[in-house]
Amino acid sequence: MNHSTFFRLAVLITLACALAWAAPPATTGMTTGKVDLKSAGPLAFGPEGVLFVGDSLGAQIVAIDTQDNAAGSPTATLEVKGLDAKIAAALGSSADQILIHDIAVNPVSRNIYVSVARGKGADGIPVLLRIDPAGKISEVRLDNVKYSAASLPNAPADTKAARSPRLETITEVRYVNGKVLVAGLSNEEFSSNMRAIPFPFAGADKGASIEMYHGSHGQFETNSPVRTFLPYTINNQQYILAAYTCTPLVKIPVSDLKSGAKIKGTTIAELGAGNRPLDMISYKKNGHDYILMANSSRGVMKLDAAHLDTYKPITAPTDITGIPYETLKDWQKVQHLKNYGDNQALVLSQDSGSMDLRTVALP
Repeated sequence: MNHSTFFRLAVLITLACALAWAAPPATTGMTTGKVDLKSAGPLAFGPEGVLFVGDSLGAQIVAIDTQDNAAGSPTATLEVKGLDAKIAAALGSSADQILIHDIAVNPVSRNIYVSVARGKGADGIPVLLRIDPAGKISEVRLDNVKYSAASLPNAPADTKAARSPRLETITEVRYVNGKVLVAGLSNEEFSSNMRAIPFPFAGADKGASIEMYHGSHGQFETNSPVRTFLPYTINNQQYILAAYTCTPLVKIPVSDLKSGAKIKGTTIAELGAGNRPLDMISYKKNGHDYILMANSSRGVMKLDAAHLDTYKPITAPTDITGIPYETLKDWQKVQHLKNYGDNQALVLSQDSGSMDLRTVALP
């Protein structure tokens, strides 16, 4: 065999091996039909325009092929004032009967997706909407789409009460490195739960129970759900930065998220009592890493994300301490916060009763 023939054969073998080990398409295992959502809560995008929807009442994560893969660019300015009223008009309802649960940005097309309940309480009808960069609103029809679902085997019981624990089966969803990370509650004794579900779906296990030390409460807690979280790499290891009510920030190694495990997270910050974290994003500016956290009563915090490995674990009663931060005074009443390109954030805020959606330069 001459050198040229040997070289071509080596290239073909290499390509064959690469194809054999390539990740399967994101739509692997999907079926086409009607998606049966009992509720539409947290949203996250995965590869190839796949949208993950957290359905707490249905105790499932649903992956939907949006077929929204045409490349788009972040618009310089996007502003939709009175988004709740505009959504209500599109759905033939009124603004007081619309509840916006979450927003997500398709990183490819830059279209924005919104999970909504039309109607309040147990009778609310789940709806998914799409908003293009020009602000046009359209409904994402779910009666004939490609989808797959992962049922959560140990969801809390639905007591039908206004504060039923079933409503917090899924409090946050993120996709990273071939896994759908899911926070919420389970029916286990230690009910605070985190799951890492491989995607494409082949089922979901019972997840891991999470314990953390709450400095302002002066105790370990096992039944408070993670309210929002970020996947974050620290020293080449994948972590979750999880935020809880009142407001501890906790590091959890993704590698520890195994079925039935009991994990003790590391509390690295206490950011103030009487507060509920709502959303988090991370970004880099001028070579420095930051985290923004929107909160119910303490505004939007800008945290310094450098050297997250250096903060000592909080293991004794304390008040505000740990990671330094500043409060962004110009960012008021922010309910949801998402990355929009490299230099902007997408912000949903409530001003004088109206829900407004806009892009803002990252601080």
